[in-house]
Amino acid sequence: QVQLVESGGGLVQAGGSLRLSCAASGRTFSSYAMGWFRQAPGKERDFVATISTTGETTRYADSVKGRFTISRDNAKNTVVLQMNSLKPEDTAVYYCATATYPSTLTRTYNYWGQGTQVTVSS
Repeated sequence: QVQLVESGGGLVQAGGSLRLSCAASGRTFSSYAMGWFRQAPGKERDFVATISTTGETTRYADSVKGRFTISRDNAKNTVVLQMNSLKPEDTAVYYCATATYPSTLTRTYNYWGQGTQVTVSS
């Protein structure tokens, strides 16, 4: 069992930045690929970014490529999503999740956090 807790969300103006963190419990964090997803009101949960167990492989949704960066610190059981040049369309609840490989597919992730709200004003 892995428990995930996201933090760092909030309200920011367009063009601003936010840094989301996801803290994981347990000693098996380094064995999981990690992903970030987001869900806007009335929409499906969408892939944002993923990172492999060692951090060597990362993948991003086209909508965030060049603006968001995913990283991890296995010693601290933490994965971070640095979000720059935020746009109103980035407004959503952001979730972190675990997977066995760095996948873009929601159904391949098993453990999920409860999410953190990100609101970008225009």
